[in-house]
Formats: sequence, structure tokens, C-alpha cells
Amino acid sequence: MKRSVFYPKPSATVIAICIAGFCILTSQNLQANDAQVGRYSVIAALPTEAQVDLLATTMTVRFPERIRTLGEAVRYLLQRSGYRLADAGSVGPDTIALFALPLPTVHRSLGPMTLRDALETLAGPAFNLVQDPVHRLVTFERCVADRFAGQSTETTIEMEVARDEK
Repeated sequence: MKRSVFYPKPSATVIAICIAGFCILTSQNLQANDAQVGRYSVIAALPTEAQVDLLATTMTVRFPERIRTLGEAVRYLLQRSGYRLADAGSVGPDTIALFALPLPTVHRSLGPMTLRDALETLAGPAFNLVQDPVHRLVTFERCVADRFAGQSTETTIEMEVARDEK
């Protein structure tokens, strides 16, 4: 003889409560730093990398025709970045000479890239970007001269500049 087991039928209310509880458990995996922005959308309530490191902001820029020198281009990039260029009195003569150079045509349009990369691109490989995050200042300093000694000497550069000025 076969034994049959009798299980009582759960009520519709019990089923609804179980389903609702299951849905809440599976959908509410919110962490303490999460913010729900829609019915099904959750974002991390943390600052972005660009908000933490202002020079990590991704940007695309096309310099206006009025921007003619590298110094003007650097100032233009820093306008709304939260950073500013260090005073001319605190930079070396190499940096002052860099800022006086004309903006190359190939640099008239930059990006998308980070602000840091854009500044380093404008300065070129002969200069390092120097950042003061406390005072939010940037400037450039010339790399070690030995690295570029094999390429040209100062007298050669002075002769080329003299030829360009004629």
C-alpha cells in the first residue's frame, strides 16, 4: 500500500509575502556608498578619478586662433581646471623660453586625453611637468641636459635661433 503525504496548500498571501521578500533580498544589495538613482539603477556614491586628481580630467580642446604661444596654450588649458601656472619669477629661464615658443600647428587640436597628458604634450620630451597639489600650481622644468646632449649643443641652438630671427 502506498502512503500519501498531505501538504497543506499555502494561501495566496503567504506566497505573495515570500516572493516580495525574495525580491527585496536579491535587489537590495546596496552598499553603504551606493545611491539608487532610479528604480533599477544604482551608482557608487564616490568621487570620480578626475574629481580626486584634477589633472586626470579627460578633455578635448581646439585652441582658438588668438592662442599663438605655448605659454598662452598652457594658460588656456588651465583656465577651469582648478590649477594655475606658477609665477614667472619661480620658473627657470628654460621654461620662460619654452612658453615664448610658437604653438605648433599639430598641437592646435588635442584630445581626447587627460589634462596632464595635454600639458606634457605641449611641453615636449625635454621638460617635466611639476605639480604642486597643495597650492594647485603647475610649471615645467627642463629634463637632465645629458639626455639631449648628443642631439645638439647650445651653440648650435643659438646659431639656429640667430638664423631664424634674420
